Formats: sequence, structure tokens, C-alpha cells
Amino acid sequence: MTSQGAVLTRPPVSHGGTGRLPQVVLVLASGGYATGAAFGWGSQQLARVMGDFGLSFAALLAAVSCFLHARTRGVRFRPAWMLFAFSSAMASCGNAVWGWYEVVLGVAVPSPSLADVFFLCFAPPAIIGLLVLAKRPVTRAGWVCLALDSWLIGGSLLTLSWSLALAHTAHTQGESVSEAALSLAYPLLDIVLVSMVLALHFRRSNASRPAINTAIAALALTVLCDALFTSPLLRESYRSGQLLDAGWFAGSLLLAYAPWGVRRMEAGAAQSSRGPRPPGHLAFSRPVTGSLAALTPYLAAAVCTLGILYNVTEGRRVDRVVLITGCTVVLALVVRQGIMLLDNIALTHELAQKENHFRSLVQGSSDVIMIAAPTGVLRYVSPAAAGVYGRDADELIGSELSSLIHPQDLGRVVHEVRRFLAARQADEPTTRIECRFRSGTGQWLNVESTVNRHEGGLIFNSRDVTERVRLQAQLQHNAEHDPLTDLPNRALFTERVRRALGGRRAGDPGTAVLFIDLDGFKGVNDRLGHQAGDELLIQAARRLQESVRAGDTAARLGGDEFAALILGHGTRDLSAHQKQVQEIADRLRQTLSQPYRVDGNEVRVAASIGVAFAEPGISAGNLLRNADLAMYRAKAAGKDRVELYAPQMQADTGRRAEPPSRTRGALQGGEFVLLHQPVVSLETGVIASVAAQARWRSAQGILFTPSEFLRLSEEGGGRTAGLGRRLLEEAVGQAAERSRRGHDVPVCVRLSARRLLDRSIPLASIEALLTRHGLPSGALVLELADSDPRISFDDLEQRLVTLRRLGIRIALDGFGSGYAAINALRRLPLDVLKLDRGLVEGVVESARLHKITAGLLRIACDLGMESVADGVDEPEQVLALRAMGCTHGQGMAFSGPLDEYRLRHALVRREYPVPGPAVPGAWPVLSGGCLPVGHSAPPGSDLVGRQPIRSNNETPVPPT
Repeated sequence: MTSQGAVLTRPPVSHGGTGRLPQVVLVLASGGYATGAAFGWGSQQLARVMGDFGLSFAALLAAVSCFLHARTRGVRFRPAWMLFAFSSAMASCGNAVWGWYEVVLGVAVPSPSLADVFFLCFAPPAIIGLLVLAKRPVTRAGWVCLALDSWLIGGSLLTLSWSLALAHTAHTQGESVSEAALSLAYPLLDIVLVSMVLALHFRRSNASRPAINTAIAALALTVLCDALFTSPLLRESYRSGQLLDAGWFAGSLLLAYAPWGVRRMEAGAAQSSRGPRPPGHLAFSRPVTGSLAALTPYLAAAVCTLGILYNVTEGRRVDRVVLITGCTVVLALVVRQGIMLLDNIALTHELAQKENHFRSLVQGSSDVIMIAAPTGVLRYVSPAAAGVYGRDADELIGSELSSLIHPQDLGRVVHEVRRFLAARQADEPTTRIECRFRSGTGQWLNVESTVNRHEGGLIFNSRDVTERVRLQAQLQHNAEHDPLTDLPNRALFTERVRRALGGRRAGDPGTAVLFIDLDGFKGVNDRLGHQAGDELLIQAARRLQESVRAGDTAARLGGDEFAALILGHGTRDLSAHQKQVQEIADRLRQTLSQPYRVDGNEVRVAASIGVAFAEPGISAGNLLRNADLAMYRAKAAGKDRVELYAPQMQADTGRRAEPPSRTRGALQGGEFVLLHQPVVSLETGVIASVAAQARWRSAQGILFTPSEFLRLSEEGGGRTAGLGRRLLEEAVGQAAERSRRGHDVPVCVRLSARRLLDRSIPLASIEALLTRHGLPSGALVLELADSDPRISFDDLEQRLVTLRRLGIRIALDGFGSGYAAINALRRLPLDVLKLDRGLVEGVVESARLHKITAGLLRIACDLGMESVADGVDEPEQVLALRAMGCTHGQGMAFSGPLDEYRLRHALVRREYPVPGPAVPGAWPVLSGGCLPVGHSAPPGSDLVGRQPIRSNNETPVPPT
């Protein structure tokens, strides 16, 4: 398909030649026999042998060949070939009897004789066999026309034969009735056989056509020789072994060759029928065959007329047989024409109905049907083109198909069309092509066409699929982009990173990935709602998209996390490019940290950005992980900053991930050590209790502090469920042993509220533990960590009441740091309040913390509970807390965590020295907590508490 037109034709497929050996043998045998007959075979005796027994052998060969073919499995028209075998057998027997008289007995063949019986039995089986081969008519009119056609041919031949020779034979004097009948029987049977051959030649079945054609030709050659033999001139001078016998001999060999020698021809014909045919093949064979079949009745009538004219021109009286036969032929022709006229009227009416039906289908179809000539010119376009393409069908007819297809799709369409035409029709009857088609408004429509072959050209059944293509594109876009911000999502971003690391950019260390997290986004959701949070994300995505360079990719990975892909330039100055990327990241941080206007409110969030550069051989997943680690490092280092990835970050992550995964092994390996820190009375210095604390010294020599260990035990989940039970059992056992040694000091064990409620430490096991070790009542204090807001206070209250009935005292740990502390005081049965370390550390320097701590201690005093200050490390803190009414404290001001040996020595001593009276002018002892004249609170004196529990809406910071 070129700009001048589409070349839709294809070269003819050549097939290998079929075997020619059987045909050569057939020609040589027939030619050799004809040559011998022409020269008299050298002797009269040999001529008789070849003329009689040679013909008998050839006919026997044909009979055996047809019989064996009929016995072959899967053969078509088995009865016809059996009849041909019987007919040839009769001819063989007739020639054998003829030779018996002439060659063996040496006498003339009597008339009539047994040979005549066999010869007369030759024609009827052949006639019936031809009827079996014929294509059977479907209607009664077809059968009538077949009979009339046979009579037209037979009557015409009878008229002509009677006028030329048969009339003379019928009126010959001196012959007996049997001799006269025999003389007429041969030509009449030949006439019937010829009539059947001619009538059925144009009605034969399409199956096994080469074999059937060859068989018909063999019978026609035999009948022609019979007709010549019945001629009075030839019959009187006939001698066996003459040239006429060569025709019979060739006819028998041809019939023997028909079922076997043409098998390869049939295979070749079948292959050529599946493959392309040369131009003009159908235009030549089918019209000529149909024309001869239609002219058969008229040719027969013309032959009949010639017979009558021959009698008139010779001055003879028109014979009665000729007259009657001619009249019946004319009558048969008239009847046949009447039947054909009625049949044509019915066919015309049916054709008109079908044409109207298909015209309605084509014109009413929403698909556009186009027929393209081999040159690519449109010869027909259905009216649906006006509604689909916006162009009239008449406007499109005559235009080239290539001028209507988008130039970018034309090459692909031409390639598909040529490939389709080169394939065999049986293997690929249709194909499907999708391209863009020019509409009447100049727009390009997406058109899907089903293509079929049609007389060397193509038929296109086309439909507009523009909306479907748009929908598919939209679905693809939705699958690859974030629905809120319309930025590429994680899947598309990862794919683009993978493409950036491969192809021509493979190994380019300038490619970088930026992971971005919005700090403080959770607060926006909590204060203004999720709709405001979505609006903030949209504005942040717009700023991110505008900040990256053309060709780079900005994406939203989920929640408040974004990412950017910065492509490298392939330059050798890597340090300059990395500096440029850092500048881009810092500029992006400043841009995202600018105030946002959301629902009339000014909102501020910060941006923590992690940057990772590509390395040779790095995968997309590893590069994204490196950038993610760098982003978490930026959040852990104070947020609102840019951090570059370093290999040490991966090592730190492995170190942080090691303890939870090795907690069970550490328990079994004895790596945990239980220490105790004394809890001292702030008034007397006497040890009131000891707080059990665990330490973990890993196999790598890493010593985890209590805060780290407690966090790991909480994060470990099910992997550290046995850790609490193990520590509690060991602490109770050691306390019982100290009690037996005379040191009746209660032991404090810290447990989280979640641990108490998830039944990891059943109450029955605690009671059994106390009974087994014989620990006195009141000697166990459970320190309850600040409760999770998701925990039910009703369940926790019921659990603690049951524990108190066992004589266990309950302490609230970390009081003053969690938002649920007041609710816990109101709902839970508590005995001890333990001030958080964050309050104790700043109680001396901060007047505000001084007032807050004093208020909390006053609450504990009013509720009748003991108070314990955690983290009392300085003497000034002891004085301040004692002045505010705190009863007990633990910390480095008295002692650090002690092992069992040192703890027993401390218990023998029983008390620690406490600081003396307060120094005048010190802040902790000021009445009312007021500052001295001329003093101000130091910087950073606000309350420092624990970080609140985070929501999933904001990226958490991994603990360090």
C-alpha cells in the first residue's frame, strides 16, 4: 500500500510437479500399441492375438484397478468404481471370447455369440456408474431437467445416427430379427452412454474431480471407437489388430490409470485450492463450464435439426423414426425451457429478497463496510460511514485507503495486510487491524476493522472504538497515578526508576531518588480534618511538580510521603551534579515548608528529605530503600532537613532490627541480667524498696539501656511475650531469697498495661508464683506503664482489683508525661505515683516544672498515695522534691542499678545519706514557686514530656 494506492495482490504459490512416470508409461503403452496396429503387427496371427487378447488384458487391468480402488478405505463413490470394474470385466470377457474363436479355434466369430452378450453388458453398468458420479439434483424440477437433457442429447444423436447409418442397417434384407436387433443394440447403447457422458460431464461432483474426469474420458474414447465400429463401412472391413483396436486399448488403460495415477494430481489440486490461484483462473474455468452446461439443450436440438436436414437435402423421405424422435426432442426442449423459465422467475424473486435483506443489513449496520480493490481504491462504502466517520459514502468511494489512515499507522497497516495476504486462507480466514482514521471534521478516530479477502481485494468491517481507547487509556492512567494528586503512584515511579537505571542510562551515578515526608501532617488532620489534609497534599504535590526539572518525575507514594526522580546527565563531573541535586533537595524542602492556605487557615508543615544516588549495578528496589533510610534519618535528626544516604545507615538499621529478632535467643542464652536500683525515702535515706531493671548484653558486646530494652520488649510483640514472665519470676525469686535472709524489702517490677490485658502473664500464674516462692504479702509492687488510649479502662480496672486482692501493690509509672494519667487516677486502684524522669530533670531549673511537679505531688498526697520520683540524680533535686512533699526517690543521687551481691551489701547498710537543709535563694525551696528578684527562667524550661502516640497519617520516626 503506497501513496499511489494499495497493492493487495500476492504472488502465486508454486507447487512441486507431480509424478509423471505413470503418465509416461500410459502414453508409451498406448503409442506402442497404435504403432503395432498401424503396421499390422508383422503377422496376421500376432495381429489377432494383440487385437483380441491384448484388448482383453487391458480391460481386465482396468477392472482390477477400479475394483482395488473401490476396496480402498475412505474412497469416495465406491459403488461407481465397482460398476466401472464390472463394465470393464464384461469388456475383457467379450474380447477373450472373441479371441477364443479367432485365435484358438481359428474360425469366424458367429453372430450372435457369447461375445455379443458380454459386449452388450458393458454399457449398462457404465451408465449407472455415471449416474452415481453425477451431482444429484435437489428438487423435482432438477430431476426432470436431468432426464430431459439426457433425452435431448440421446434423441439428437439417435436422429443423426439414424439418418446416417442406422436406417440402412434396420432395412437390410436377409438378416434375421436377432441379427438386426443386435446391429441396432450396439449403436443405441453407445448413444445412451454418450448422452450420459455429455449430460453428466457438466453435472459431475466436485469431489475427486481429476479421477472422475479421467474415467469419463476413458468411457468417451471407448464409446467413440464403438460408434466407428458400428459404421457399416468399417464393420465390413474390420479385422482384429487394426488401428481401431488402439482406441479401445487406450480407453481401457486410461480407465485403469484413473483411480491411481491421478492421486497426486488430486493432492496438488487440493493444495492449490487452499493456496492462492493465479489471476483469471476462476474467471476462465467457471464461466466456460457454466456456459457449456447452459448450451447443451440447444446444441442437442441443433444436432437433431441437422439430422432432419440431411434427409431433406439428400432427397430422401423423412423417416418415421426421425420424425417422431425430432418431435419428442422439440417437445422436451419446450418443456425444459418452461421449467427453466419458472425456475429463473423463482430464483430471481429469491435473489431480490436476499439482496433486499442483505442491503438492509448493510445499510442498517452501525459498522462501516468497505470494499477495497487490489490497488487500494475503495469501490464500495456502506451508508454507515456518514454516522461513524462524518463523511458520505459517495465521497469516500474512489479515494485511496492510504490517504485516510494516519501516517504513523500506515506502515503497520501495510505490513499486516501483506502478511495476511501471504498466509493461506484456510489457516487465517480473517485478521484484525486497529488504526486511526480521518473523520470528516479532520479529527482522528480510533477504528477497529475485521479484514476478509474478496476477489483479490479486501473487505473491511470497521467500527469506531475511540471511546473504548479513551477509556482504556483512562484506566491505565488511573492504575499508574495517585487519585488525589494525579502524580505517578509507587508502581509507576518504581518502573521509571527501573528504566532510568537501565538502557542508555545504565551505570549513571548522577541519577538520584528523593524521598520526602511532610512533618506535622498528622496535626493538620487532627485539627482541621481529613478534607483539609487532602487539600494540603494537593498543594504540596503541585509545589513538588513545579519544583522538579523537565524530564524528572515527581510521585506520591502514599499518605504524606512523596518522591522525586532526578535523572543524571551522564557528565564526568559527578561531584558538581551531586551538589546540584542537594541544592534541588534543599530548595524543595524550603518550598514545601512554606505556609499553606487551607480553608482560610494558614497551615505550616516541614519536609524531611532523604537523598540516595545510584551506584553501578544497583537495583531500583535498593535505590528506593536507600532513599527511604535517608529520609528516616532526617526525621530522627530533628526533621525539616535533608540527609544523604550513607552505607552506615544500613548498618544502623540492622543493629536496630537485631534485638527484637534475637530476644528469644537471648532469653535462652542467658544474655539478660536482672539489676535492682534502690528506692530511698527522701526524709531518712532508708531503702524502702528496690526497682527491678533488666539489662541485655548481646553477643556482640552491645549493652542496651533500660529505656532501649523496654522499647524493644514492647515492639517485639509475640517474640518477647515470655520476657515479662521470665523477669517477673526471677525478680520474685530473688526477693523471696532476700526475705529469707532477713531483708524484707518490696520489689518493684515494671509491666505495661497491654501486657497485663493480653493474658501473657495470667493472674493464676502470679498467685502461684507468690505461693511457690513464699513472698510475703505487700512485697511485690507492679509498676504500670502509661496506658495505651486503645486499652479498655474497664478491663484494666478489673484486672488491677484482682491483683490487689492478692496483696500486690500497684504503682502508676511515668506520672505526668501521658495524657491518660488523670483518667488513670480517676478510674484505677493505685497505691503509688511515680513521677516521670522528664519532670524531675527540670524541676530545679524551671519554675514552670516546679509548679507542675508540686501540683502533682499535692494530688498524690490528697489521694493518700505514696510518691516516688524517678531519675533523682542531683542533691538539689532531692531537696526540691522533699520540700514539695515527695516521699521517695530513685536515681544516681543515691545509687545506680546494682547486681544481687552489691544489693545485699546495700541492704545490710539499710540507708543512704540524704542532703542537708536547702541553700537559701535556691529555686526549689521558694515559697509558692516564685523566682527570686532579678532572675528569669532559663531557656528551654518548658515541660519536656514523652512523644505522643503517633497516628498512621504521619510517617513514624524509627527509634535510634
